[in-house]
Amino acid sequence: MRATHRRGILACLFGMLAVFAPIAAMAGVRPTGAWVFDRVADYPGVTMMRVDRTGHGLEGRLTSRWYGDIAMRNVALHGRTLHFDTRNINDRDRPTRHWTATFDPAGGVLLKGGIWHGDIAQHGRRGTPRNVRTLTFRPAAPLPPLATLPPDDLAATPPMGWSSWNRFADKIDDSTIRAMADALVDSGLRDAGYLYVNIDDGWQGVRGPDGVLRPNERFPDMKALADYVHAKGLKLGLYTSPGPRTCAGYEGSYGHVAQDARTFADWGVDYVKHDLCSGEWFYDTAEGVKQAYLAMGQALRATGRPILYSLCEYGRFDVANWGRSVGGHVWRTTGDITDDYKTMSDIGFERNPRFPHAGPGGWNDPDMLEVGNGGMSRDEYRTHMTLWAMQAAPLIMGHDLRHMTDETRDLLAMPTLIAIDQDRLGEQGRRVRRADGVEIWRKRLADGAVAVAMFNRTTDPQSAVSMPDDSGLVGPVRVRDLFANRNLDQGGGALTIAPHGVVLLRVEPVMASR
Repeated sequence: MRATHRRGILACLFGMLAVFAPIAAMAGVRPTGAWVFDRVADYPGVTMMRVDRTGHGLEGRLTSRWYGDIAMRNVALHGRTLHFDTRNINDRDRPTRHWTATFDPAGGVLLKGGIWHGDIAQHGRRGTPRNVRTLTFRPAAPLPPLATLPPDDLAATPPMGWSSWNRFADKIDDSTIRAMADALVDSGLRDAGYLYVNIDDGWQGVRGPDGVLRPNERFPDMKALADYVHAKGLKLGLYTSPGPRTCAGYEGSYGHVAQDARTFADWGVDYVKHDLCSGEWFYDTAEGVKQAYLAMGQALRATGRPILYSLCEYGRFDVANWGRSVGGHVWRTTGDITDDYKTMSDIGFERNPRFPHAGPGGWNDPDMLEVGNGGMSRDEYRTHMTLWAMQAAPLIMGHDLRHMTDETRDLLAMPTLIAIDQDRLGEQGRRVRRADGVEIWRKRLADGAVAVAMFNRTTDPQSAVSMPDDSGLVGPVRVRDLFANRNLDQGGGALTIAPHGVVLLRVEPVMASR
């Protein structure tokens, strides 16, 4: 009896231990303090988590290579797992993202969550005071108060050139950029007006102890590359961001704006594209974005070198209304273009036309050209080029210049089309009427002529008649079909427009003879 009784008591005790052991372990979870991560996912680059207990409960923040300190929201501990939210940039459908941090008995933590795109799951450990000192994010100096920079006489007409992103993304190097410069000359496109060779994201290396940004190993000598481009009668452009990281994850200009501007000028750079990217975490109000772009505008002016300044903040906060005041010469009005008719037409017909204020010294930028990349038909590329020219947009090519058809080259180099884009009056053309999938656009030219574009937005051929009111000219006119390279009779009847195609007319008054 006694042995049986003892066994019953022991069984009861073990059962109680089984019930209370997890509770005791949970009670022993200590989420507060610093946690560091040695193997860090590239995006969003979370290197440290800090949690504090305050009078309001648990509070904390993540430290990210991309976004600095990220505040935790709605922090709560459930068992061994800390639950919290962070705000989510660039995603209206998911303005917050949920995270968890699960602590294990050995003193480690498993962090799961994400920002904008992609999710991470990375293991961490308790951090030492030295870890905290090393990984603590140090905010940049305050931004300058808003001010207006005077005009500097650059960009009297929209810039023309080539950029690396659409074709190569960040897979670029010194030899490729030199080859593009050679091809601009050999193809005749330089002589057609395409002067800028712009290196987009992917050239950046690391900063030295002096804070100066070095190119990565694929660009051994940026000054020598600039000299090579200049010797070809061309200009060199570079890309950076007001944030800690560029869109492709390379070193941004956060905290080093004036220093980077001086470096660019010392290298001989002629064009700087400033892409908001991770900077949108820090500068997410109209005033903050304006100040961030003013900081680089002032820094470029302070170098004393004439540098064309391209603002890339995707059309936020009515950028066309203030782009000039911060030193900008072109400003993006949209997100990234892709090589398909739908995206191109949405940007060209709907997005870019919403922005006014284009003209000499400052231009609305619907993003780079996709002509030659192969995703659209001949007629769709004609529409692409004509829309950009009618709206006085920058003509920045984005294909591999070494491998293009004669048809592509001829479209890009078409003198009458380029003349419409580069017209010194600088008027941004506008839609004057539309019906049954056909749109008529008009752009006045400096010599008194008018460009009239007839676009077919349907997938079937359409007939359209250019009416006298389309040009806005009174009296007899001369009409030339620029793609067909022929004169039209006045009142010459209906014109056939190919699916997704365009008919482009130059209409000029006929002076009465004496």
